[in-house]
Amino acid sequence: MEPLIMHPETEEQLVALKAIAKVLKIPFNEKQKVSMTEREKTIALYGIEMIEAIEKAEESIKNGNVKTLDPSKSLWENIQ
Repeated sequence: MEPLIMHPETEEQLVALKAIAKVLKIPFNEKQKVSMTEREKTIALYGIEMIEAIEKAEESIKNGNVKTLDPSKSLWENIQ
């Protein structure tokens, strides 16, 4: 037979699936869900290159490498 992987969304669904498997004497394996850090989730979502670029920019800002814009001037005048 082929394996079947299910993804219950609630604790109630998980309990019901386990109960059905036990009643029908279907063997199953429990796998602990690996929790990801906030950084790992962000890397998975955006990719490591993007995250490293953002972290580099944040470090640059912390080091004072910023340009303050004068609201009375145009953007072009501010960057010259």
